[in-house]
Amino acid sequence: MAQSPTIGDEAPNFRATLADGELSKFEFDDALGDGPVVLAFFPGAFTPPCTSEMVALQESLADFESAGATVYGVSADSALSQNAFREKHSLEFGLLSDMARSAIDKYGLEIDIDALGLVGVANRAVFIVDEDGTIAYDWIADDPTNEPDYEELLNEVREL
Repeated sequence: MAQSPTIGDEAPNFRATLADGELSKFEFDDALGDGPVVLAFFPGAFTPPCTSEMVALQESLADFESAGATVYGVSADSALSQNAFREKHSLEFGLLSDMARSAIDKYGLEIDIDALGLVGVANRAVFIVDEDGTIAYDWIADDPTNEPDYEELLNEVREL
């Protein structure tokens, strides 16, 4: 597994499936150039902390978008599961299905959560990538049940 990139590093490119009500191929580099990109990695759809985090991001989505940012949730869940999760919680931002663990590996986030039977999933983490593809902010949970500071994320995006 790769070392997690940190502030100032070039954000690793990866491919995934974009679940946004539809299903389509996604390449991270193609998402760059239109303002900051927020990558919110989470262990699993439908689990309580992940639901809480994605709903909190949805509640702030208008603020992120007014600051020019695009938000994506990233997990190892199937794109079909992610679309069901989006629909159940009225999420308006895209989720990236990383079943191949491309992003999870390149961002050094693979963990096992034995209590939930989750193997090889993403640790909870947030990376904000500027429009040039450079990591401008990183936060990786010490414990996957912890959530990021949403005000801090918004402030970081606004500064870009």
